[in-house]
Amino acid sequence: MSNDPWAEGGYGFETLAIHAGQDPDPTTGAVVVPIYQTSTYVQSEVGEHKGYEYSRSGNPTRTALETCLAALEGGRTGLAFASGLAAEDCLLRTVTGPGGHVVIPDDAYGGTYRLFAKVLERWGVAHTPVALSDRDAVRAAMRPETSLIWCETPTNPLLGIADIAGLAAIAHEGGARLVVDNTFASPYLQQPLALGADVVVHSTTKYLGGHSDVVGGALVTGDVALGEELAYHQNAMGGVPGAFDSWLVMRGAKTLGVRMDRHCANAARVVDLLLGHSGVAQVLYPGLPDHPGHEVAAKQMSGFGGMVSFRLAGGEAAALAVCKATRVFTLGESLGGVESLIEHPGRMTHASVAGSQLEVPSDLVRLSVGIETADDLLADLDRALAVTP
Repeated sequence: MSNDPWAEGGYGFETLAIHAGQDPDPTTGAVVVPIYQTSTYVQSEVGEHKGYEYSRSGNPTRTALETCLAALEGGRTGLAFASGLAAEDCLLRTVTGPGGHVVIPDDAYGGTYRLFAKVLERWGVAHTPVALSDRDAVRAAMRPETSLIWCETPTNPLLGIADIAGLAAIAHEGGARLVVDNTFASPYLQQPLALGADVVVHSTTKYLGGHSDVVGGALVTGDVALGEELAYHQNAMGGVPGAFDSWLVMRGAKTLGVRMDRHCANAARVVDLLLGHSGVAQVLYPGLPDHPGHEVAAKQMSGFGGMVSFRLAGGEAAALAVCKATRVFTLGESLGGVESLIEHPGRMTHASVAGSQLEVPSDLVRLSVGIETADDLLADLDRALAVTP
């Protein structure tokens, strides 16, 4: 639980990213939080220790990261996990159970859908996919046993936008909680807790880590009692990150603000190129005035992010050809790193939703626009689009 003075001092985002939870080491004066690569801690006598007993339960490096994450999201409790899905699993098993029900997006991330459909459904938790941009549909999907509305905004990979404040009102009217996966926007561009969400979820592998060299997840909440429940289950379930992974995410978070500025600027340039290309049938990006969620995104986000999806006029064959032809854009899964990535969601990150209501179009390509020189990215895409059938 955060009681960090930096978080209470009214500091700006970039200052918190660099300092929250990260005071110089009192023993050595080290400016950077040390990597406490230890599994256990000395006790002066039985039950007497310096706050740490065993690194599954707590580790000073992880504590520093958790304090920083809570500050960045404006929450009271931050918890770090070994992956985004480990964070989701801990949350869901804490707040719902057999006989429970969750409303999810009808274009949810494939891994999240798999967790609901292949794991939690067998445990007795039902789910209903709904277009979260349609408040009437969301309200109609609510049941007496609904414990959560699960929101991703922007969504992966269709870049759909949901009104966080509106969904929070619907959830709370029905006695449920609103959870927002804030991975695509990052806390730099969007603050779900301030808009009424109860819990924020992150894959810290993505923009928070920012360098494609660590896998991690996080939960942040402003509800102290819920935070204590989640912390109990975090320890009981054990899906925690090691000290080095925690340190890597914390290092990445320090530069999140400046990186997101470049991600957004480069993405806007990429969108302009795609809009003017005859081989592109549709560009999906919330920064476009004709995007159905543009007004909501402009209201609740300070920028439109670095993720861009587009559909090819030549269908799946054209999409696969573009993915194969790029050089600066690396063909690979994941997102949010400094390097630009390109992928075919239907065959890669979202293969798990094939044949379901959440199946993505076969002609869809998703870009994670990195921070390289923008002209190099545009030239690379232009060459790749020229080879489409």
